[in-house]
Amino acid sequence: MPRLLHARVRALVVASLTALPITLPPDAAAQLLGPRGGPPTGTLLPVRERAVPAHRGTGRSAALRAEVAGAGVDTVLLREAYVRAATLPRLRSLLVQSRGRLVGERYYRGATRATRANIKSASKSIVSALVGIAIARGALRGVDQTVAELLPAYVDGRADPRKRAITVEDLLTMRSGLESTSFENYGRWVSSRNWVRSALDRPVVAERGGAGGPMIYSTGSTHLLSAILTRATGMSTYHFARRFLAEPLGIALRPWQADPQGIYFGGNEMYLTPRDMLKLGALYLNGGAANGRQIVPREWIERSTQAYTRSGWSDNDYGYGWWIRTVRGHKVYYAWGYGGQFVFVVPDLELVVVTTSAADAATREHGHLEAIYALLEEYIVPAAGE
Repeated sequence: MPRLLHARVRALVVASLTALPITLPPDAAAQLLGPRGGPPTGTLLPVRERAVPAHRGTGRSAALRAEVAGAGVDTVLLREAYVRAATLPRLRSLLVQSRGRLVGERYYRGATRATRANIKSASKSIVSALVGIAIARGALRGVDQTVAELLPAYVDGRADPRKRAITVEDLLTMRSGLESTSFENYGRWVSSRNWVRSALDRPVVAERGGAGGPMIYSTGSTHLLSAILTRATGMSTYHFARRFLAEPLGIALRPWQADPQGIYFGGNEMYLTPRDMLKLGALYLNGGAANGRQIVPREWIERSTQAYTRSGWSDNDYGYGWWIRTVRGHKVYYAWGYGGQFVFVVPDLELVVVTTSAADAATREHGHLEAIYALLEEYIVPAAGE
């Protein structure tokens, strides 16, 4: 980097450090710019600077506005996002893609580009994509098929009629009406000898979605989808995902945990690199197309990212395995995994944001999640052209 430009960037960084209302480590500027002013861990693309008016509505009087060439990103705000991100002790990566360009990529506390993260429940969004692919390939007829038809060995004619009527869409939207297998029930469920049977043996505690029932978050619902995929396609969920989703995207998908019957965990324990997660977000942003192929049907993307219900726990909307919220007037849909594993997609800004975090905390730390949401709302979305 030319010496004069480096000095100007350093000045911008130091100025932003002094303006932020947070406690920063004394070497924060050095962490951002790299040792002795050298390359940082990760990348922020070179900037072009030009004078612009102050940001409207934010109270910030900016004398300079920097854009990443071709991406329309305010690099001053983007750098502020990365300064704040460096203070989050559980964060392991933050990637930002704007208008098809990777404009920010940083890793923290020993993580690297090659580090695979346990994406936890963000894998539910991948299971949703697999269901859409299976329908497009004719292995499934549609979302109105019932578990009585698709899992007859587990739901026979003697079963509760309410259970027999549960549809694929009910499972995708977490509206089966069955008691949850998550939260306080999770340990007992994954310790059972048959996860599919245990999930279906749960008592009916509400009306199902087709009858106007509420959202009951349950990893068991997504695992039932994995069992349905296994039976309908004649392939394991892993092999189906590798052949029809991962390989077309250029992702080296590895096997993950399976239940005692060999059915791959539908909704947890999948490992991906942050760049793999970025490919998933870009796939959905681009209507299911990537590398010259239509991998997931465009119609499925549109249906998956509509709100069908709302979580009483998180107060966010939910589609087919994707969460939905509004950030500064922009619709955002996202894959969300325990501990802070996120793939955010902001369609009208052509923006994809990925975070991975330490996922081994014994208790839920909502402060970390709120800090990630704040990065998106206060810095990254405005930087992308709010």
